[in-house]
Amino acid sequence: MRVLVCPDKFAGTISAPDVASAFAEGWRERRPADELVLRPLSDGGPGFAAVLAAALPGALTLAVATSDPLGRPVEGHVLLDGETAYVESAEACGLHLLAESERDPKHTTSFGLGPLVLAAVEAGAREVVIGLGGSATNDGGAGLLAALGAAPLDAAGYALPYGGAALAACASLGDVPRLRGARLVAATDVDSPLLGLHGASAVFGPQKGASREDVFLLDSALTRFAEVLETIPGCPSGLAARPGAGAAGGLGAAILALGGRVESGIGLVRRLTRLDGELERSYLVVTGEGSFDEQSLRGKVVAGVANAARDLGVPCVVVAGRVDAGRREAAAIGVTEAHSLVEHFGSVPKAMAQPADGLRELGRRMAQQWSR
Repeated sequence: MRVLVCPDKFAGTISAPDVASAFAEGWRERRPADELVLRPLSDGGPGFAAVLAAALPGALTLAVATSDPLGRPVEGHVLLDGETAYVESAEACGLHLLAESERDPKHTTSFGLGPLVLAAVEAGAREVVIGLGGSATNDGGAGLLAALGAAPLDAAGYALPYGGAALAACASLGDVPRLRGARLVAATDVDSPLLGLHGASAVFGPQKGASREDVFLLDSALTRFAEVLETIPGCPSGLAARPGAGAAGGLGAAILALGGRVESGIGLVRRLTRLDGELERSYLVVTGEGSFDEQSLRGKVVAGVANAARDLGVPCVVVAGRVDAGRREAAAIGVTEAHSLVEHFGSVPKAMAQPADGLRELGRRMAQQWSR
């Protein structure tokens, strides 16, 4: 039996390659003769660069010194494949870079993404694809713009402090960002607008440490900042309402304002990893993520894989840290069945502490089940 194992990461616990490896180890204990093909995936968040590096063996990886959401030194990477560069925003803006006590989107910044984009342009990229997801920021890409030479200014012409809260006083940008003609692409499967009940602050702010009061403050600040972004030459009208503008704390809005476009992260990864070809040759596909819930049904890795498997008539099984999606809703996107580590262990702490052990056991159990 040929089984394709293509999960996303389990956020905060285990990477996508380790999820695939642990599950495959368990499966092989029961059915060592089966062919298991491992293709870890990402929809643009943490792991995006590593997944594409494995899919593009001829690409050049450049190490770049940059900074985290609080301005501390970190190392990021640019993957250069001909005239296209791939950058993972979470390497500079990721929530995983901060301790829980440090999470405060009123002050965290996307500035660190700027050096990665500039390094890509300096290396000759004509198109820079930026994976968005897992961010600790809610600054509408203000930090990124500052790093590109267009610092947000107050009414007196002084540069604003970093962070989303300061944008309430934004009156203009110091200059027009200069990218030497390079095009930007936001790779994300978040279709949220920038503002309102379904916007960046309301939907994702609490995950980044924002209180209820912070959410209102940040949404108001981004409302003002969106007006300033629309003064950039070539910025599309109605920027704040465009799907994907709210991705990664509003980084999507900044990329759109610079004339960029939004592309499905899992769609791009499917294409570059040639996933559909692997699906056609497989009897079963196994995918998964940390929490299989309502958001998973709206275009993340699991939905992308399940939709493709359904179209090809291949059974699709989901393994996840926890499963909150309804069976009917899951079946509608192509999921045959779903299994969770929380159900296996009986508690969330155990599932988070021993994900690899749980995945190996699920692999053993499913190998026996599907062999029938």
